Amino acid sequence: MNTTHSTRPARPAYPAYYDHGTPAERWERARTFFDAKNYAAAALVLGRLVEEVPEQTGPRLLLARSYYHSAQLNRAEAELRVIVERDPVEHYARLMLGRTLERQGRQDEADSQLRIAAALGGDFAEV
Repeated sequence: MNTTHSTRPARPAYPAYYDHGTPAERWERARTFFDAKNYAAAALVLGRLVEEVPEQTGPRLLLARSYYHSAQLNRAEAELRVIVERDPVEHYARLMLGRTLERQGRQDEADSQLRIAAALGGDFAEV
């Protein structure tokens, strides 16, 4: 029995369209899906792209946003935590993490992230 577990869900049986093309073409496809509010499709494209270029913040942040808008909050949180671990001063990731935690009913944790985001964004009035 295989007991290894992946942190990502199994790839769907129809990845050809979502995985087709260069990374730049898939990035544009993901942005098109996101702009059209098709967040689940954007996440399908971005999940593979993030696996290929895990060091890049842009695809991971858009993946987190796609998860957030499609109410996949645990996944959004996981991606955002990777970003803030790598770059603790990434303002927008902190803001999104705070909003994600709020939606999960974790207000104390959310408030901490939102205060940091406000400070990083130069909004010291709310800190």
